[in-house]
Amino acid sequence: MALTPSKMIPLGTTAPDFTLPDTVSGKLLSLAELKSDRASVILFICNHCPYVQHVRQQLIELAGDYGPRGIAFVAISANDAENYPDDAPEKMRMVAGELGYPFPYLYDESQEVARAYGAACTPDIFVFDGALKLVYRGQLDDARPGTDVPVTGRDLREALDRILEGRPVSPDQKPSMGCNIKWKTG
Repeated sequence: MALTPSKMIPLGTTAPDFTLPDTVSGKLLSLAELKSDRASVILFICNHCPYVQHVRQQLIELAGDYGPRGIAFVAISANDAENYPDDAPEKMRMVAGELGYPFPYLYDESQEVARAYGAACTPDIFVFDGALKLVYRGQLDDARPGTDVPVTGRDLREALDRILEGRPVSPDQKPSMGCNIKWKTG
């Protein structure tokens, strides 16, 4: 496990389009189908990363709090499932079912979508406005495994609240930290 920060791609970047299989429904889902006219949260996560495991209950709570208010949530795993079998699609489906993920859990087998987004770690969080322009990328909050800082989702909640209030999201954003995405080799 290599502790890796998110790349902090430029604010204003347009969300790259994608169509990926949802490991829960088995359907191919596209960004156009999943996005919201208010804001869309794209989460790069996986099953085995302790940083994701530390915050996934908060991700579920965030989707429950903000989904009914018009914010879309989509989770994507891009890890190399051959070398990291805990992140294989069938295991993704199991975890999503066990935890009750209220959002699609898509599998990016080619890793092209993760590369297009500049995703570097899990969790890596991107928020796009209704026009699919990037307004937030960074950490959920200051909590990390092994610390006593509570997982609150403070940073992401603040960004989403600002969007819902029609106010600009502060550009002062801290990178997310987590396990590096498990890129395929060769």
